[in-house]
Amino acid sequence: MQERLQKILSQAGISSRREAEGIILDGRVAVNGMVVTELGTKADPDNDMITVDGKAVTIAEHRVYILLYKPVGYMTTLKDPEGRPIVTDLLKNKVRERIYPVGRLDYNTEGLLLLTNDGDFANAMMHPSHEVDKGYLVRVSGKVSDQQIQQLTDGVELDDGKTAPAKVFPVKESENNSWISITIHEGRYRQVRRMCEAVGLSVVRLKRSRYDFLEIGELKPGEFRYLSPAEVLRLKRQTPPPAPVQKRPFADREGAKAKPSRPSVAKGGTRPDSRGERTSKAKTFGKGEAPVRQGGHPRQAERFEPSEPSEQRAAEAPRSGKRYLVGERDKAPASGRQERRTEGKAPFAAGPAARPQRPATGHDQGPGSGPRGTGAPGSGYGQKKKPPRSK
Repeated sequence: MQERLQKILSQAGISSRREAEGIILDGRVAVNGMVVTELGTKADPDNDMITVDGKAVTIAEHRVYILLYKPVGYMTTLKDPEGRPIVTDLLKNKVRERIYPVGRLDYNTEGLLLLTNDGDFANAMMHPSHEVDKGYLVRVSGKVSDQQIQQLTDGVELDDGKTAPAKVFPVKESENNSWISITIHEGRYRQVRRMCEAVGLSVVRLKRSRYDFLEIGELKPGEFRYLSPAEVLRLKRQTPPPAPVQKRPFADREGAKAKPSRPSVAKGGTRPDSRGERTSKAKTFGKGEAPVRQGGHPRQAERFEPSEPSEQRAAEAPRSGKRYLVGERDKAPASGRQERRTEGKAPFAAGPAARPQRPATGHDQGPGSGPRGTGAPGSGYGQKKKPPRSK
C-alpha cells in the first residue's frame, strides 16, 4: 500500500513527520535509486526500495514506548551539528529498535521524556489540538509573590502572543530560592522559562515531572523504563487522531458574497438575455402585440409593430389574393378565404360533365368544335393542323 514518504520514515523510527520533511527536502531520501526532493511523494514500503543516506528503511513491526529521565546536558534530537550528546546515546546497546523523542526538552532542562518508534502515536501526542498537560517543577531565585503567581495563572504576553491560562501554585521556599509548580498544555519554544522571565523571575532549575498521567517516579537521571500496554492504550484513548477540518459553507465565509438564486420563470421572474439585460420570458401579449428584444435592431422592432389592428386590416383588405400577416389569415372572413381560393380557377367536381365548357370562337366552328378532351366536334382532337397563313 502506497503511503507518503514522511509517514514511512516516521513509522520506521527515523524521525518525526515534521523532521522527515526536512530530510526529504535535503535530498537524503531515494526511492528505487531515484533521489526524491518533493513533499507528498508516495511509495510502497513492501515493494519499493527506500533509503535514507544510503541505508535501507524498514518499518519496525514491534512498537516500543519508553519513558526516559533526561539529564541536563543532552540534546533532544537525533543529530546535533555541534557534536553535543543526544538523548538516544543513553539507550545505545539497550534498545535495539530505532526510536526518536516525542516532543522536546531544552538542553538545560531535565525530566520526563517519551521515546518511541510509532510515528502515528508520536504525531498524535505532539499535536496542539490534543492539549496534553505537562507539569514542571521550577526553582527560582528569591521569593515568589502572589501577584506573580496570578500573572502566570492568567497568562502572560510573549513575543509570539499571550500564553494560555496555566495551573500555578507554590511548592516550597527557602531564604534564597523558591519552588513552584507550573502545568501547561502548550508546546512553545522555552515557554516556561520565558513565562517566568516575563513576570520577573529568574529560573535556576527546571524539571519536567509529569506528562499527562505519567510521572517520573523513582527514576534517576539517565534511567528509563518501558510503558505498559495499559499505559499506551490510555494515552491513545486520551489523544485520538485529529478530527478532519470542517469547511464552512461559501456564503458563511468572511468577505464572500452569497450566490443569487436563479429566478423561476413560472413565477414571473426574469432572466438575463445575451446582452446582459433582463427580459421577462413569462410575459403574455395582447392582440396586435409581439415580443421585442430590448436593445435589438430598430428594423426588427418594426416587423413586430403593426401600424393598425390586425382585425381591421383583415376586414379592409381586398379579396384579390393579398398576403396576410401571421395570425391574420385565421381572423379573415371565411367567405373571403373561399373566394380568393377559387378566383380564376375551375371548381373541382366528380366527372367531366361538371367541368365548364370553353366558349366557342370562330376558329372552333365546324367539325370538332365540341368540348376539349371529349373527341366531340370542336374539341381539337383528331383534326389536321391548318398550315400557317402566308403573308
